[in-house]
Amino acid sequence: MAYEPAGAPDYYNIDDLLTEEHLLIRQTMRDFVKREISPKIEQWAQDAHFPSEIVKKFGDVGAFGPTIPTEYGGGGLDYISYGIIMQEIERGDSGMRSTASVQGSLVMYPIYKYGSEEQRKKYLPKLASGEWLGCFGLTEPDFGSNPGGMVTNIKDMGDHYLLNGSKMWISNSPECQVAVVWAKNEEGRIKGLIVERGMEGFTTPEIHNKWSLRASCTGELVFDNVKVPKENLLPNIDGLKGPLGCLDSARYGISWGALGAAIDCYESALKYSKERVQFDKPIGGFQLTQKKLAEMLTEITKAQLMVWRLGTLMNEGKATTQQISMAKRNSVDMALHIAREARQIHGGMGITGEYPIMRHMMNLESVITYEGTHDIHLLITGADITGIQAFK
Repeated sequence: MAYEPAGAPDYYNIDDLLTEEHLLIRQTMRDFVKREISPKIEQWAQDAHFPSEIVKKFGDVGAFGPTIPTEYGGGGLDYISYGIIMQEIERGDSGMRSTASVQGSLVMYPIYKYGSEEQRKKYLPKLASGEWLGCFGLTEPDFGSNPGGMVTNIKDMGDHYLLNGSKMWISNSPECQVAVVWAKNEEGRIKGLIVERGMEGFTTPEIHNKWSLRASCTGELVFDNVKVPKENLLPNIDGLKGPLGCLDSARYGISWGALGAAIDCYESALKYSKERVQFDKPIGGFQLTQKKLAEMLTEITKAQLMVWRLGTLMNEGKATTQQISMAKRNSVDMALHIAREARQIHGGMGITGEYPIMRHMMNLESVITYEGTHDIHLLITGADITGIQAFK
């Protein structure tokens, strides 16, 4: 009898390691994606359309800030639950997962972790519900992998800060109501500020002509003498460890999310291989096709074990930046490879919107670069095991 997974591909019975709550969350998110994203995502991607109505729907289903305490509107869930939510959304689309993970890990997380109680109460419930959409301003036109070189800056004007500079490749920026922005003060220290839509001199030009993440809105953040109230400074963080701490949370989510894209490609390829007949039998009966499918499932299974273990370490407060970095790199690299192999199994049909493969492949080309590039993550591991930094 052929192997038939009950839920996600689960060749090593990893579901046995999950709680009933985890399985319920997975089913809830899977049903949500099948209902709200999957039927429309190909058209959204073809049209380069960001469905702004999805923001409120994400809020309603609990996709924003799942690990944030319930008193601030979050889910109060553990990190494995968060990972599962990201996995299921990215089975639908990486751009949709970007919208959710930016909101939770890069906007809500720093406000909760580094913000004042007043900031938490003001912003988090609106972000959790999807009433507001947020973005994260770190990357600049000339500083991506080296965020410490940023030139965006603030000056203390007595009763407010004056913010100048720009940020680039910012998910959610054209639609955001609030931005968590990182800038250098007059002493050269990196500080976090909450910038709100409507502040004079703050604009969010959209980036067009993307071949990747086409259903996600991407733009710039431009600050031209923006007056930011003193109470909008994040008081409980100083230096580069602030934004990097946010990236740890986001990269963890990506390690699960990219796995979801890989699973979707694998499942599509497996189904197609059983239906497509050539030389009088399904192509799934040929050795080279079986080799591709068996290797896909092996890599998915290895990644599932890695992210589950990482989630356990996150729950225990033991996960290191370097461990998160390894998982992010592994999952995205694995997913891209699987997408390319799945495209071959689908033959010419693999390039069409009849199947999700080409869209996943294009999306993953962004995911392998953002929030730490493929090569930088390799060097983070290299520095950790040798004690010598190669990128300075």
